[in-house]
Amino acid sequence: MRVVQVTRFGGPEVLVTTEQPDPVAGRGQVVVDVTAAEVLFLDKQLRSGLFREYFTVQPPYVPGTGVAGTVSSVGEDVDPGWLGRRVVAGTAKEGEYPGGGCAERAAVPVGEVFEVPAGLDLPEALAGLHDGLMALSLTEKAALQPGERVLVSAAGGSLGVWLVQLAHAAGAQVIAAARGERKLRHARRLGADVAVDYSEAGWAERVREATGGSGVDVVFDSAGGQLGRAAFDVTADGGRFFSYGAATGGVADVDAREAERRQVTVFGIEDEIAPEDWTRLAEQALSELAAGRIRPVIGQTLPLERATDAHAAIAARDVIGKTLLLT
Repeated sequence: MRVVQVTRFGGPEVLVTTEQPDPVAGRGQVVVDVTAAEVLFLDKQLRSGLFREYFTVQPPYVPGTGVAGTVSSVGEDVDPGWLGRRVVAGTAKEGEYPGGGCAERAAVPVGEVFEVPAGLDLPEALAGLHDGLMALSLTEKAALQPGERVLVSAAGGSLGVWLVQLAHAAGAQVIAAARGERKLRHARRLGADVAVDYSEAGWAERVREATGGSGVDVVFDSAGGQLGRAAFDVTADGGRFFSYGAATGGVADVDAREAERRQVTVFGIEDEIAPEDWTRLAEQALSELAAGRIRPVIGQTLPLERATDAHAAIAARDVIGKTLLLT
């Protein structure tokens, strides 16, 4: 079968398409004939050599943490009723990477497999696997109330597009921060009341002005770095700040003493989804997509052999929403 392989740490050029033997379903596994494999910003960062202190990644490896496709075989201790089902699946056991999803077939743990509702296309379903369940988890923890002011950073990303829609559906005033007018227009179409370009100087002050000077009640920050710190600065006293991403190379540098003084509750990337909630949230995300309550945003689909182009576009921040590789 064809797979995409990271041959060494580096730029997109280190990705090559090669041949490997078909996987065999082990105990507790199924093999999925892959229709689409997701490409996360994390995949780009790990390929570059970042975060090796958190992930045991060593080239050569096959990247990809999520797939959509059809179950073609099952291993020992797995219900044969899975055969032939259309599914999305996470490819790695908890806390492990690489996943091996960027391939024509993938062996995955059955506990990470979720059936796709009828009427929902496989590529669209893949938009709900990681981003959907993460967005639902974040908005649950935030306990959004109608009329609250919510800032979503990286609002054009695959997670940001979910958060904008969920916050809008909760009745919040949504302020979307993204890079470039194309992403800002899209955020407005998804329900953002205000959209600001955080590549421009003074963007945080424009966020504060949009709230009448008082700041935002809730921040969902996946940009990290200085952008994340600026987002924390415009969080209202008594607000909630969710820091869960490091798109700019590091998480937001939040002073715990300042947060305590201002009574801002900070949720960090270490606040993981509880294992007992993972299945519930993944199934809920798929239901939201199937019912049309959430619009899946797939900004880029490319054939498997063009993984280099997919990573380059993600690195250039050219993509709105999800990037998928099709087999």
